[in-house]
Amino acid sequence: MLPNIEGKKNGYPILLYLDSSTQTLIEEFSTSNFIGINHKTNTFVSPKSSSVLPSITNKSLQQIATDMGMNVENREILVTELSDFDEVIACGTAVVVTPIGSMTVPQVGGGEKVYKFGDGETVGKVTMELYNRVRAIQQGEAEDVHGWLDQVC
Repeated sequence: MLPNIEGKKNGYPILLYLDSSTQTLIEEFSTSNFIGINHKTNTFVSPKSSSVLPSITNKSLQQIATDMGMNVENREILVTELSDFDEVIACGTAVVVTPIGSMTVPQVGGGEKVYKFGDGETVGKVTMELYNRVRAIQQGEAEDVHGWLDQVC
């Protein structure tokens, strides 16, 4: 909890957790799962780690990304790969998808590196498409071709 408190004091609304042994691999955000989108390779990337909380929302977004013709990868992601992503998303049940405009990463020996995604202000096209598609299924506005919904009344 202390890192979250310190991060918020320093103006960061959420933190990115790294692996505990090397501090070089992305695990997840303090609030939700991490997703990176690379436009050049048309790839949706999510960390593979036994420490990461499995997310039904992330799994659903992975399926939707596959349906959109994207390559989906679950693998180790180095912090240095942040510069490869055109969009970064925090995803989870409550937020569905939250676009990340920028990330500030402290550097060994001092200073920090800022990674900016898109223009840092507007929601990326893939993020918006993933959000619109999952919400349409949840709201019954699009066909649930994967059998995710159950009628309860």
